[in-house]
Amino acid sequence: MSAVDRVKAGQLEHGYAPHSLSPYPSEWSDRDFREAFESLRIPNEMFHHHEHIRLAWIYSRHFPHEQALTRMVQGIRAFAEHHGAASKYHHTITLAWMRLVWHAACQAPPVQDFPAFAAAHPHLFNPRLLEDFYSTARLQSDAARHAWIEPDLRSLP
Repeated sequence: MSAVDRVKAGQLEHGYAPHSLSPYPSEWSDRDFREAFESLRIPNEMFHHHEHIRLAWIYSRHFPHEQALTRMVQGIRAFAEHHGAASKYHHTITLAWMRLVWHAACQAPPVQDFPAFAAAHPHLFNPRLLEDFYSTARLQSDAARHAWIEPDLRSLP
C-alpha cells in the first residue's frame, strides 16, 4: 500500500466506502471493494473469512501471481495494524489461502463475478480448510506466523 493511501486512510473517518455505496461490502463492485480495503475504509467487524476470499480472488484475477501475493500480504498487514491487531497477522495462513484461491481462480472455465466463483468453489468458504494441509501444531507455530511454512499433511495445489 502506498504512503499516499495510508495518509488518505488516516484522514478518513472510521467508516464505509464513499457515501454513494451501500454500507454492505457484499454489494460493492470488486473495484470499490478493493479500493475500500486498500484505503482502510472497511471496518474490522465487516471483514471476515468471506471478504478475505473475495479480496484474494480480486487480486488473483487482476494481477500477476507474485504481485497478487505481495498486495495481499501488504494489505492484510496494513489492515491488521490499522485496527490495532498487528499481532494477528499470520504469514503462512495468508499465503496458503492465496494459493488455494489462485488455484481455484485459474481453473476453466473462468468466472466473471465473485458470486459465481463462490458457487463454483464452496470449499474455500470453510475457514477450517487449512486443517486438511497443516497440523495444528505446525500452523500455530511462531515460525508459521512470521514466515512461509510448507504444509505437513498434504501439499497445497
